[in-house]
Amino acid sequence: MIMEQMPIVIHSLNVGFIQTLKLFFVTLIGALPLGLIISFGSMSKFRPLKYLTKTFVWIIRGTPLMIQLLIIYYFPGLVLHNPIWGGGESGRFLASSVSFVINYACYFSEIYRGGIEGVPRGQQEAGLVLGMTRSQIFFKITLLQMIKRIVPPISNEIITLVKDTSLARIIALQEVIWAGQAFLKGSQGISGAVWPLFFTAVYYLIFSGILTVFLGYVERKLDYFK
Repeated sequence: MIMEQMPIVIHSLNVGFIQTLKLFFVTLIGALPLGLIISFGSMSKFRPLKYLTKTFVWIIRGTPLMIQLLIIYYFPGLVLHNPIWGGGESGRFLASSVSFVINYACYFSEIYRGGIEGVPRGQQEAGLVLGMTRSQIFFKITLLQMIKRIVPPISNEIITLVKDTSLARIIALQEVIWAGQAFLKGSQGISGAVWPLFFTAVYYLIFSGILTVFLGYVERKLDYFK
């Protein structure tokens, strides 16, 4: 029986995993640069901007991503009566992407801030003495050293993101776990089958393993700062 069901299950899980991959990469593409921008706001000398940014980051980091997903997806339609996300899978994916990008950008911003502030101030002063502009100092001195410092914590957040993508199922985004659980409830003529859920774990393990090896390689390549 399982062997007969296997092609159906694998196809469904592959479709769900593609959705998981899309959400993962969209989140990284959006959150990495946005996190840097937010970190500049957190370190701004303009106090209103600094405190506003810090408060926003505190709220996002202090509340569950699942609640943020529910609010961002349902609030416009139910409260504002303006369903900006539209309907269907594309609308759920867009809402999930926005939620994940904002959430992870705030976490990344704190990592960026710690990396930037961890670079000795004397090196920036030395750059000024050498006649470098502040932008040159940031890109040629601060940024390069910051990257080396933030790779380990960023890597940890990226691995966490792989597993957090499963939270998108709370708004019925059909990612890989949603696809696996569907066979437990009943899908494509299969019901009461728990074994597809174990296969979803294999997808996560393989993807996390590939990322772990790649990020470890990147970290070793940046050892020239030692």
